[in-house]
Amino acid sequence: MTFGIEFVPSDPVLKISHYAKLAENEGFDNVWITDHYNNRDVYTTLAVLAQNTNSIKLGTGVTNPYTRNAAITASSIASINEISGGRAILGLGPGDKATFDAMGISWDKPLTTTRESIAAVRSFCAGEKVNQAGEMVKFSGAKMAFKAGNVPIYMGAQGPKMLELAGEVADGVLINASHPKDFEVAVKQIASGAAKAGRDPKEVDVAAYACFSIDKDAVKAANAAKVVVAFIVAGSPDMVLERHGIDASAKPDIGAAIAKGDFGALMGGMVTDGMMDAFSICGTPDDCKARINDLLDIGVTQIVAGSPIGPNKEKAIKLIGKEIIRQ
Repeated sequence: MTFGIEFVPSDPVLKISHYAKLAENEGFDNVWITDHYNNRDVYTTLAVLAQNTNSIKLGTGVTNPYTRNAAITASSIASINEISGGRAILGLGPGDKATFDAMGISWDKPLTTTRESIAAVRSFCAGEKVNQAGEMVKFSGAKMAFKAGNVPIYMGAQGPKMLELAGEVADGVLINASHPKDFEVAVKQIASGAAKAGRDPKEVDVAAYACFSIDKDAVKAANAAKVVVAFIVAGSPDMVLERHGIDASAKPDIGAAIAKGDFGALMGGMVTDGMMDAFSICGTPDDCKARINDLLDIGVTQIVAGSPIGPNKEKAIKLIGKEIIRQ
C-alpha cells in the first residue's frame, strides 16, 4: 500500500508547496494536483513543488485531453519530470462535461479521445516522431526536442469502459471512490482490460482517490467532509447510489441546495450517515485505518487522501503520517 494526497490549487501555490513538503516529511509517496481552469495552473504548481520537495512523486490529478493538445501535455509533464529529477506522473482522464460546456469545448468521444491521447503522449515521451492517424487525435511527424524520461501514466476512470481501458493501457488508475463495494466492481473491470492486453492486472496501481477527513474528533472529521460528500452524491449515477442503498430521489434536493449555496441544509441532515459511509473515508485514525484495510483486502494498492483531508489540513497530514503511514 502506498499513500498519496490531493491538493486543489485554489490556495496560493506557496501554501500548496508547504503542504506538499509536510506530506513528504510524513511519508506520503505521491502528491496529486487537480487541473481546473478556475484554479492556479497545474503545471506551474507542480514546478514549484518540484523545487521545494526531494522525493515525493508529483502528479496531475487529473488533467484531460480536451483543454490541451497531447503534444503540449507531453511537453509539460516532461518538463516537470526534468525539473523534479524524474518524479513526475501524468494523471489523465476524460474530464467533466459540465466544465467543458462552460468553456465552450465539445466533449466528443471521451473513451476514444483518452485512448488516443495516451498513445500519443507515450510516443512523445519516448522521443519518437509521432505520426498518428487517430479518429480524434492526429499528428503528422511532431516530435519533442528534449528527452522526457520515463513518465508513468495513470488514468482517472469511473465508468466500466474507462476502467477497462485503464487496465489495458495505464500504469495506474485513479478512482473517485471510498467504499469496498465500488472497488469490487472496479477491480474486476480493470482485470478484464488487462486480460485483453495480455497484462498482469497487478501491473496496474489501483488508487482510491477518496474524499478523506481525519481528526481525533470523529464529529469534526465528518462535518468537514459533508459538503464534499454532497457534491459526490449530486454527481453520482443512480446506479452507484442504489449500490449503496441510497435513495436516488435525494439527489435533486442536494443538487438544489448546492446550487443555492445552502450549505447549512447540507450540514443539517440532508447528507446522511449512509452517504458519508459510502462516499468518504472519515473519522478518527482508527476509523480511517479500518476502511483502508478493507480497501487493501479488495485490491486497492494506493490510498489518496483527497479533499478535505481533515478539518485542519496541517494537523490531518501529521495525523495520517503518525497514525496510519508509519504504523
